[in-house]
Amino acid sequence: MSFSNDSSPTSSLPGSPESATSLSSLSETSEYRAPLSGEAPEPSIDGTSVGGGEGGIRASNAEEIGEDDKKLALSLKSQANSHFTASRYREALDMYTASLNKNPFDPIVWSNRSAVRLKLEEHGLAIADSTRAIELDSRAVKAYYRRAIANLAILKPKAALVDFKQVMKLDPNNTPARTQMEATQKLIKRLAFEAAIAGKEEEPMSIKMRKMVEEGASPLPADYTGPRLADDERITPEFIDLMIQYFKNGNLIPKRISWQILLGAYDALKEEESLVDVPIPEGQTVDVIGDCHGQYYDFMHLLSLTGKPSETHSLVFDGDLVDRGSWSTEILLTVLAYKWLYPRNVFINRGNHETTDMNRVYGYEGEATKKYGVQMYKLSEEIFTALPLATLITASAPPRVDASPNPPNPTLHQGVKRFFVVHGGLFSKDGVTLDDIRSIPRMSLKQPGQEGLMCEALWADPQDAPGRGPSKRGVGLGFGPDVTRRWTDENEVTAVIRAHEVRQGGYSVEHDGRLITVFSAPNYVDQVGNLAAFVRIDETGEMKFTTFEAQPHPTHIRPMMYAGGMMGLGM
Repeated sequence: MSFSNDSSPTSSLPGSPESATSLSSLSETSEYRAPLSGEAPEPSIDGTSVGGGEGGIRASNAEEIGEDDKKLALSLKSQANSHFTASRYREALDMYTASLNKNPFDPIVWSNRSAVRLKLEEHGLAIADSTRAIELDSRAVKAYYRRAIANLAILKPKAALVDFKQVMKLDPNNTPARTQMEATQKLIKRLAFEAAIAGKEEEPMSIKMRKMVEEGASPLPADYTGPRLADDERITPEFIDLMIQYFKNGNLIPKRISWQILLGAYDALKEEESLVDVPIPEGQTVDVIGDCHGQYYDFMHLLSLTGKPSETHSLVFDGDLVDRGSWSTEILLTVLAYKWLYPRNVFINRGNHETTDMNRVYGYEGEATKKYGVQMYKLSEEIFTALPLATLITASAPPRVDASPNPPNPTLHQGVKRFFVVHGGLFSKDGVTLDDIRSIPRMSLKQPGQEGLMCEALWADPQDAPGRGPSKRGVGLGFGPDVTRRWTDENEVTAVIRAHEVRQGGYSVEHDGRLITVFSAPNYVDQVGNLAAFVRIDETGEMKFTTFEAQPHPTHIRPMMYAGGMMGLGM
């Protein structure tokens, strides 16, 4: 998602699609209903797709576009712009696509659709749309800017810098683009420096910080009146309750306590395999929670709905606790405190935002360093490498006779349902087993990279089409319903539960009931207007979804507040 109104570099239309000519005479188009996203025929770059023009054959050059189609295309573009301005991004995408079906030679529409792709986190597709706009108009400033933003979003700063420089060449007074260009140059230099020193062996931060705690470093301030650990420096439920309220009131805990929480959770996490088994005992439930993204006030409301974790109530956090929202440290410390307190009842999967590259760009590094110092950030970086990659939730009783039909004819393991919980999705090749995932050496690999099982587990997305396809994000892959069915059958898994993508209703059930997406950050980055959700699974494997709305929060603290110059990014 974009985090400022500056997805466009033009001062007259910040963050807006480029406007279409008013066509009030075409009132008959006001009732045009675009198909659901993904159902509108996609215009092809070479103009050979069926779906537009006379007889269903798309024109191969601009001269073949009739006047009626041009007018209708402009009207559809105008409607799309209105949807975009109202943050109805799926509707805008459909309308831009419909416009391109009538006239695929309008560079403004291609550029505008790339802006929607950024909002929808489809960065690979945003790059493709921007590139087509540039092919049609080599002076399309917004298209260069949006392509640069999309490349930054998938951590390709060198490619982004080329386009930022082109924007400055075409529009030398463009302040937003200059700010982004300078920030990107700094990022490239920093990455080069870090690569140069990467081979040097250093003592792990967890060992350094444990020594510092044992030696009494950073004692609590004399005037500190907030929550304290027990006298023997153990975590207690009472401490966490007080800490949650302390955070809500806008306070920070002392650095020493933050270190202790991180170290306590790390001790539990490092003992877990990369795939963690979570059985559901009789009479108990497990709640699966999707992306929270630093939205602490929504997170507190979420916990009021799930109930606190305990020895009889387990929570699985499916990654992306941090970044984008500006209370990432508050969420992380709360979840890790619960992990320290209830190591067998609180489980945390790694998301694509519990990674060093993403934290540099999307705010967590800046926030953690600002609030608690570089040592705390470095320690949390190490903790992220210890987060498991997936969770396997297994029921203890057979499905009920009156169980919901999702999925129909469920795949069972020894007569019971079980669910594979992972942040992103499935894999680029068949034959991946649960044991393969369990044995991924995540702590030695440290970062997921751009390919392989670890990357795919964190980045993959479902697609409607069968088979596998390139990622709409530009990282990972898309996998179809046949891939999901085959993998769940082979591994005796009832369904895959994942997060990673906004769902307007908070969750979705896809791939014939075998794939569930849960997203737990409502009104994502204060822009999208979506509901959030979590899913509760009982001892029989029955799933119950609960949705909730965004909660009031301090308005002077905006999303991406700690991201430095890297604003307007689209992930």
